[in-house]
Amino acid sequence: MPLSGEAIRTMNYVDDISVTLRRILAVLPSLTPEERTRIAEHIRQADPSYASVVTAIEAA
Repeated sequence: MPLSGEAIRTMNYVDDISVTLRRILAVLPSLTPEERTRIAEHIRQADPSYASVVTAIEAA
């Protein structure tokens, strides 16, 4: 079954998220431990989170 345009766009959004996460991982070695801690906390507090979106997809 072919995917709708909306499904393809959504998959492209996921690809964009993956690129962003790779960029975050690439810069981590240059950050101080304090900066890494603050970034980790910022990611934990992000809403919606990646995990909550996956949960919503699986529940639908």
